[in-house]
Amino acid sequence: MPEYGYFLSTEEFGPADLIEQARMAEQAGFQCLWISDHYHPWNDAQGQSPFVWSVIGALSEAVSLPVETAVTCPTVRMHPAVVAQAAATSAVQTGGRFRLGVGTGEALNEHVLGDRWPPTHVRLEMLEEAIQVMRRLFTGEEVNHQGTHYTVENARLYTVPDEPVPIDISGFGPKATALAGRVGDGYITMAPEEPMVSQFRKGGGGGKLVSGGTKLCYGPDRDEAVRTVRELWPNQFLPGEMGQILPTPRHFEQLAPLVTDEMVRDNTVCGDDVDEHVAALNAFAEAGFDRVYVNQIGPDQRGFFDFYRTKVLPQLQ
Repeated sequence: MPEYGYFLSTEEFGPADLIEQARMAEQAGFQCLWISDHYHPWNDAQGQSPFVWSVIGALSEAVSLPVETAVTCPTVRMHPAVVAQAAATSAVQTGGRFRLGVGTGEALNEHVLGDRWPPTHVRLEMLEEAIQVMRRLFTGEEVNHQGTHYTVENARLYTVPDEPVPIDISGFGPKATALAGRVGDGYITMAPEEPMVSQFRKGGGGGKLVSGGTKLCYGPDRDEAVRTVRELWPNQFLPGEMGQILPTPRHFEQLAPLVTDEMVRDNTVCGDDVDEHVAALNAFAEAGFDRVYVNQIGPDQRGFFDFYRTKVLPQLQ
């Protein structure tokens, strides 16, 4: 059986709300936490984007659950040597209960310093080199590195955990999934697709951790839940590479009218039908996932946690 975790949305909530949600998640019986790492929200309606590493520090004091970024891009906006220091400190603060989830990122977050946004194959090269740099730094030894994309000179992390921070790689297509299987300590994806899990395991992932996540909207009025999803998260229904290449929340807002209520109903669990919630999470279990993270869209967080504590999680356990 998978472990079930809660997915904290830094795009939609500020630091205090995120900490309170983590407390409610632990009390409700969730076993682990994901937290997104963004510079911008996807649209202004979401309205937040705190610095994830500050929030993780607060989480380490507020709850005892394992924490993972889902996901950090350690290649453009932040140099991998800086991400390595942040991740190592987070692992120390959480007593070794931290995993670093990484991916090739989105222009939405990574273009803000004026750097060119590279094509996919270059971003994958940058991610692989960044992982090499971070793993060397996690040893606590002095690192010098002159690579294709990064230079590190006389860098040493003095605050490091007893064991190196595990690095899980996000992948939504075959190339990123192949990279995860080859060099990752685990695999992250957002759909219960067994072929992707199989590719990861056959490509070197073996018995390594496979984690997935889903967004949904609990509420007693299904139509209202659909409207909430459409207002706050229309970006998740946009096809192709738009999520990776559009640079500002304004661009995502311009495409939001293309998303219909029917698209939301057909692709997102909305409402309070217990069987629908259970089936959505069981799909990940059947596809071979080890951890499944749930995110509640919208303001009714307490209602969601009560619903999962009393009706959904008992059926999954």
